[in-house]
Amino acid sequence: MNSQVINVAIVVAYLAAMLLFGWWGKSRTKDTSDFLVAGRRLGPLLYTGTMAAVVLGGASTVGGVGLGYQYGISGMWLVVAIGTGVLLLSLLFAPTLQKLRIYTVAQMLTLRYGVHATKFSGIVMLAYTLMLCATSTGAYATIMVVLFGWERWLSILVGGTIVLIYSTVGGMWSITLADMAQFIIKTIGVFFLMLPLTWSSAGGIEGIRGRVDAEFFSIDGIGVQTIITYFVVYTLGLLIGQDIWQRVFTARTPRVARWGGAAAGTYCILYGAAGALIGMAAAVVIPNIEVPDDVYADVAMNLLPLGVGGVVLAAAVAAMMSTASGTLIAAATVAKADVVPFVMSWFGKTVDADHEHAEHDVAGNRWWVFGLGALSILLAILVQDVVAALTIAYDILVGGLLIAILGGLVWKRGTGMGAAVSMAAGSVVTLTTMIVLEINAENRYDGVYANEPIYYGLAAALVSYIAVSLATRPTDPAVRAAWDRRVAGAAAQEAPAVGAEALTRR
Repeated sequence: MNSQVINVAIVVAYLAAMLLFGWWGKSRTKDTSDFLVAGRRLGPLLYTGTMAAVVLGGASTVGGVGLGYQYGISGMWLVVAIGTGVLLLSLLFAPTLQKLRIYTVAQMLTLRYGVHATKFSGIVMLAYTLMLCATSTGAYATIMVVLFGWERWLSILVGGTIVLIYSTVGGMWSITLADMAQFIIKTIGVFFLMLPLTWSSAGGIEGIRGRVDAEFFSIDGIGVQTIITYFVVYTLGLLIGQDIWQRVFTARTPRVARWGGAAAGTYCILYGAAGALIGMAAAVVIPNIEVPDDVYADVAMNLLPLGVGGVVLAAAVAAMMSTASGTLIAAATVAKADVVPFVMSWFGKTVDADHEHAEHDVAGNRWWVFGLGALSILLAILVQDVVAALTIAYDILVGGLLIAILGGLVWKRGTGMGAAVSMAAGSVVTLTTMIVLEINAENRYDGVYANEPIYYGLAAALVSYIAVSLATRPTDPAVRAAWDRRVAGAAAQEAPAVGAEALTRR
């Protein structure tokens, strides 16, 4: 009982600190840039910590330990794929993205191609970020259920409300400070407490080796097909996700975006290995746990010393909250900047794109964060299978948008028509393949969760992008010139554009 009380007290103290970060962030938030991208002023330390925090959520922490428990060292591949995505984005594209001085992925497409058809990407991105936020909100509730004994809905409501408050009040500055605290707690909890203590309890590598199958030490024990799936879904998805790009936009300089991000990616890979090693040791010390996702909490509650378990549980909650808050502000940014203007254009209406008004509309941004945060809490409570919805959004994100986005960054001959047709073809083929497979599915992994929709979507998008781009006139020279100026860093001397209309005017 004493141990339980101490664990609860530690987690409660952590949750209270998150609320305080909201008020600290409010004092630093003066305009839209502060609220959405922390004023584009993060240095190497803050940038590295927050980038690592936003990508390492419940799947990486609780799920990573569970995979290690099931499959041994090869359980690390999920998080390694995530880390690889961060590495590639940082080394190849982050400096260019930082120079653009934009807020969303759709704005990059509008700036690069000069056509409004690419605004469709905002709808896909909103669905993806909202589902990821709902999934993370439901995930950290599982820890609160174990710790406080609450019903699932109450755990989601309380935890979601805390994230909602500090995200709404202080925006990206609050989220940055909270993520940095979460990064520190995760590092201490996983690397300095959980890993050495579980391995000590298991008798080290010799103790583990003597009580598990040799397959536990096989690097591909989880299956080659599964490893490929992780890299296709997570590595490629991280290259173009709004939640990740929005963190790139917070970097102070292109150099910070590149090397701070590379450090975060390396950290993620080490984090994945640590999680798998913890799971391996737990399989020896606490065998016969039926649900792999329960391993993390069982180790914290039953294996670790007094008080240490509370820090480890706080680390799990921290991991999930950092992802939830990051995807929440990303969803709000996309909804306000991209989706609303695009949808209103269907009815012949336009949104005021006045730069001065948009740059100081902090209240409007707060309302969007609040509204979508409330919606994500409701989704987490009501929808039992948000993972299926997230999978659909992830598949369309990669299958439909990847080629148009990366093509715009690496191929000068790519055109707006090519990008628009590529996005349409990739999305339609991905969805159609998913529906056909779901109708004929014999098990869980033959339908929505199959890999084929992404493969076919990517193939259709690539062929369409190349063929249509070569068959249509090159991008307008004025649009290319504006893009080249941005890539050269000229936008650093200008006030950043907020809406797509402002981008096309410049």
